[in-house]
Amino acid sequence: MNIENLEGNWNYPTAIRFGCGRISELVEACNELGITKPLLITDQGIAKLPIVTQAVDNCKNSGMSCEVFSDIQANPIGKNIDDGVIAYKKGSHNGVIAFGGGSALDVAKAVALMVGQNRPLWDFEDKEDWSTRVNVAGMAPVVAVPTTSGTGSEVGRASVITDESNHTKKIIFHPNMLPAKVICDPELTIGLPQNITAWVGMDALSHNMEAYFSPFYHPMAEGIALKGMQLVKDFLPDAVSNGADLIARSQMMIASTMGATAFQKGLGAMHSLSHPCGAVLNTQHGLTNAVVMPYVLERNREAITNKATDLARFLNLPYPSLDTLIKWVLELREQIKIPHTLAEIGVDDAHIETLSKMAAVDPTVGGNPVSLSIEDMAKLYHNAITGNI
Repeated sequence: MNIENLEGNWNYPTAIRFGCGRISELVEACNELGITKPLLITDQGIAKLPIVTQAVDNCKNSGMSCEVFSDIQANPIGKNIDDGVIAYKKGSHNGVIAFGGGSALDVAKAVALMVGQNRPLWDFEDKEDWSTRVNVAGMAPVVAVPTTSGTGSEVGRASVITDESNHTKKIIFHPNMLPAKVICDPELTIGLPQNITAWVGMDALSHNMEAYFSPFYHPMAEGIALKGMQLVKDFLPDAVSNGADLIARSQMMIASTMGATAFQKGLGAMHSLSHPCGAVLNTQHGLTNAVVMPYVLERNREAITNKATDLARFLNLPYPSLDTLIKWVLELREQIKIPHTLAEIGVDDAHIETLSKMAAVDPTVGGNPVSLSIEDMAKLYHNAITGNI
């Protein structure tokens, strides 16, 4: 396999320019959307990197007026959106460049939504027909540039934002939140540390895996999820061990995009358990998904045994079965230094009552293969804290 062959222009689920060096086409992508004064939204860590400085300079050298907004938390809150809207309007911007990892992209998409709305952000939560409340004409165009390979938010139609009033993660949704243009340049992920590479890579795996096991009917998403998991199996260890491996980086960026495309089919208890931990304790999302993954697989045993066997066979695991699949997950986690328990990332029994109530009503719980009560969530948290699979 040659890195030169890992390049393409795709129009599913949106227009994607994929390949090394394609960040050079950022100005062109903005021009295609009529963006002349972009607000580049990223997080504080990435804002300090040369890749952002160069992107801004390229925009300015082409005659654009480009400013940076980076006041974003790792688990973004509503105030981050409000502040982004203020910055957008103050600078008289007419489009957004979403630049960074999942948090930055989620904030950028939400800001692009909210610049033209008269209602508060929470009125657009993914409930019933609330998306029909959106003034579509007021939304700003978005060019998305991911710099990690985990959330796949660049191809998502929603943002996950924490409501500070009750410490709950809420999904803000509208079909037009899907960025109109995406630039996936694997070279932008080269500087990602080993631990972050591992965490976001496991997030991509969780997206593909939960979509695959979701009971809802969506064969296209299921097929994408299968290939996405195969890419994670084949390339995540290399991306972690050798961050300069552009082939591994490229394939993981594809796997991330595939996961976010596939989870149109649904997510499940991995995310239901993870979201409250992030909202209350500020745990890293991909890392939390990785920790709870085998415990959720075991809890769902009654509903996923046959599909897990098929998946293990597709992944070319020996003696394919659910047990083999769980064993592979455990070995992968150990190889890339993922903790075995929630206790190791700051979750303990004192948190269970609060977290389990939140997990039982999380928007993702409906996609789990088996129904889970508050008591079931409490047991899952306990198992993941104590390491009892």
